Amino acid sequence: PCTFIKNYLAEHQINFEERHISNHNYRNEMINYDAFSTPFIVLDGEPMYQVDLDKINQKFGIKS
Repeated sequence: PCTFIKNYLAEHQINFEERHISNHNYRNEMINYDAFSTPFIVLDGEPMYQVDLDKINQKFGIKS
């Protein structure tokens, strides 16, 4: 799932910051959002607990 969304965002030239939960600070940040699985996306400060391509497409004007 992580590879899929990273490829999807790159394919549509959407900039993103990849954060590995092996980093203690990033893991804690994710837990603070009550998220416990990856991929975990924060879009405009709003957590996305599962990949929602419709929401991503709408936000970035991608025609599916």
